[in-house]
Amino acid sequence: MKKLFTLAFCVLVLAACNTVHGFGQDVKKVGESLEGAGKK
Repeated sequence: MKKLFTLAFCVLVLAACNTVHGFGQDVKKVGESLEGAGKK
């Protein structure tokens, strides 16, 4: 039971990291778009 809990915890942590990483990439794209619009 303890191994199952540990495995589930690791999966949740890794999933959260991927979500935050994807969110960071989205914010970066929005920033680049705004920067491009400012140069026009």
